[in-house]
Amino acid sequence: MSEPTRKPAQLTDVSMLGLGAMGSAPAAALLGAGRSVTVWNRTPERAEKTVARGARGAASLREAVTASPVVVACLLTYDSVRATLDPVADELRGRTLVNVTTITPTESRQLAAWAAEVGITYRDGAIMVVPDMIGAREGQIFYSGSREAYDAVLPTLDIWATSEFHGEDAGRASLVDLAMLSGMYQMFAGFIHGAAMVATMGMSATEFAARQAPFLSAMTRGLAAYAEVVDGGDYTVPGQQSLEFSDLSHLVRASKEQGVDPAPIATVQELISRQIAAGHGAEGFARIYENLRAARPTVRPEEGTAA
Repeated sequence: MSEPTRKPAQLTDVSMLGLGAMGSAPAAALLGAGRSVTVWNRTPERAEKTVARGARGAASLREAVTASPVVVACLLTYDSVRATLDPVADELRGRTLVNVTTITPTESRQLAAWAAEVGITYRDGAIMVVPDMIGAREGQIFYSGSREAYDAVLPTLDIWATSEFHGEDAGRASLVDLAMLSGMYQMFAGFIHGAAMVATMGMSATEFAARQAPFLSAMTRGLAAYAEVVDGGDYTVPGQQSLEFSDLSHLVRASKEQGVDPAPIATVQELISRQIAAGHGAEGFARIYENLRAARPTVRPEEGTAA
């Protein structure tokens, strides 16, 4: 009768899988806080700097996974996460897996279902910081999945940034993350479109940014008022800028006149035009939300955000 396979003794507090720019920073922060860390990367050379800082380099993925009770995956895509973890599913059984790879809410739920089937405690994480901000309290990382696992490893997670728990539905952290990124990228696209417009008169993007940044900063103060209208669902509340007044067709024309693709602003104008055509021109600009929203889900109080 053959002897059962013995797993190597756990040697470190956390194992980090993936040492790109975003994976290296959390590993370094853990080391700086006195945690012991095992690291693995598909391209071994990328682990050298972290090992030089005091991490334990794993010779194989299996060695990395079995070295710690908490395994953090910071890879490229959902497919890369599954391709990496599927072969070591048995070794992951009984451990806590924290996935901070950027994936969709549906993919997060699929990964959580796979983990539950295998016997892995799963938590999804969404990093709302750039690598340089890891280790600073200004940054945020959203989590969802097992509340018990979240509470158990929170002292370690808080080394990276301010942690927020968004519920036991594994997809919630990803959803909040991607929604925030949507606003960010559309703001950047708007800035770049504006820079392309003024470039036709010789203004540099640097000069334009000096004007745009304080203006955008001031405009963010209006987000709370828009949110109040959207949550209330009444787009006739006095004081709102109407859709008719917000018509941006002149912006679209000006962009075309300068030979600049109007795509970013034309998308917003299309939303405005659809609401005006439906007879809502006198109502507030925030009504474009009605073009975009899905059926509003019923959220149980216990699923809401908790720090």
